[in-house]
Amino acid sequence: MAKSPRILLIYTGGTIGMIRDPKSGQLKPFNFTRLLDEVPELSKFDVKISTHSFRTPIDSSDMQPEIWMELAHLIESEYNNYDGFVILHGSDTMAFTASALSFMFENLSKPVVLTGSQLPIGTIRTDGKENLITAIEIAAASHKGKAIVPEVCVYFEYRLYRGNRTNKFNAEHFRAFQSPNYPLLAEAGIHIHYNHAHISKAGKGKLKILPLLDKNIAILKMFPGITPQVVNAILGAENLKAVILETYGSGNVTTEKWFTEAVKSAIKKGVVILNITQCAAGTVEQGRYQTSAQLEKAGVVGGADMTTEAAVTKLMHLLAYCETTAELTRKLKKNLRGELTEL
Repeated sequence: MAKSPRILLIYTGGTIGMIRDPKSGQLKPFNFTRLLDEVPELSKFDVKISTHSFRTPIDSSDMQPEIWMELAHLIESEYNNYDGFVILHGSDTMAFTASALSFMFENLSKPVVLTGSQLPIGTIRTDGKENLITAIEIAAASHKGKAIVPEVCVYFEYRLYRGNRTNKFNAEHFRAFQSPNYPLLAEAGIHIHYNHAHISKAGKGKLKILPLLDKNIAILKMFPGITPQVVNAILGAENLKAVILETYGSGNVTTEKWFTEAVKSAIKKGVVILNITQCAAGTVEQGRYQTSAQLEKAGVVGGADMTTEAAVTKLMHLLAYCETTAELTRKLKKNLRGELTEL
């Protein structure tokens, strides 16, 4: 007789873990050891669920790389005890956390599913219950003893996304996430339909975590009227090692000479600049237009179709592990965890 899957449910904080205090009317975190009291439907699962709650739940706006490291170490320590992991997380920075974890795990062969909600789990119209129930079902799903989705992913409002391909695009609707440049991994209806062709293969060998992250990066977003003072302040920041340049369209920027010179100067000082489009969908094609050819000549790295969230966390990851700028540049262009489409 097959053993029931074992799932570790990790609560970091966020809207999903809130209930309304009947006396004060305020929202407060509930005790996750009493999860079945709030979601009795879970008792119908043939799944053994254990819970781990952060001692002090945090709002996702307070998410920091140190917490990503804590999550990675926790999953590593419990990896052999469970078949899958579900992380309950605030939606605002969920895509950052999913992206970071994807780079921190090497040879991952079990599901790590992040989910949350737009309404607290203790409210009548909450989307939290369905998100939680289906995320657990996906984390527990296997075929011939192997996990169906052995990667870091985000489940929200009937859709399963690759974690490092998502971004939050809607603060009002239940469908808060999108993945414009990569297909859904699964869609939940009466049945859960898995898109097997687009799900990563399970890693071979022992799980390895790469927990170190270097936070010495910045984002420079282009806009009409941006001044030399703003650009130079960002590119000249103390201890800066890398910059994500959020450009127009397929990777375009102003052709003003002062801007080109500022970029060249930063690169000569050793700052790595990664070109990411501001558009929700599409890819950077440096050199396609004159307005991006100058970046290519200056040594700016094209970021293809990576999201800003993936670019931020990939840079933090690579800065911590690459010994040379040449190695960093090469790996930025390479598809490491399914985060970009190599041209």
